[in-house]
Amino acid sequence: MEILDREILVDELTAVMRGYEAANNTHDIERVLPYIAEDASYWFSDGSHEGHEQVRSAIEATFRAIQDERYLVDELTWVLVQANGAVCRYRFSWTGIVDGQPRSGAGRGTNVFVRRHEGWQIVHEQLTAD
Repeated sequence: MEILDREILVDELTAVMRGYEAANNTHDIERVLPYIAEDASYWFSDGSHEGHEQVRSAIEATFRAIQDERYLVDELTWVLVQANGAVCRYRFSWTGIVDGQPRSGAGRGTNVFVRRHEGWQIVHEQLTAD
């Protein structure tokens, strides 16, 4: 892959990741789901979730548990970029209201993307709290 091709893909993938971040901040699962592949696996601190329905349930539970959540992705680095697949790592942080009290957290994330007919989608996400 030429450097120019990689730069174009990185720009495209970064836009997808920023769209995913923005969709999560709407707390509207219907805006988040298009970014997630049907066969996705998500590994969170509270467990693993396989397939669209389990991932959907896990994300919806987070939306219910953290009111007014603001989720941010920083230090986004594309570890592997190919025409039909990519891997990124990043730092994340969140703030919100849990059980009526202000709370916050942070950690590290890794996402694996594949290009399918729907466009770039996440097939795996792993979030680890600090």
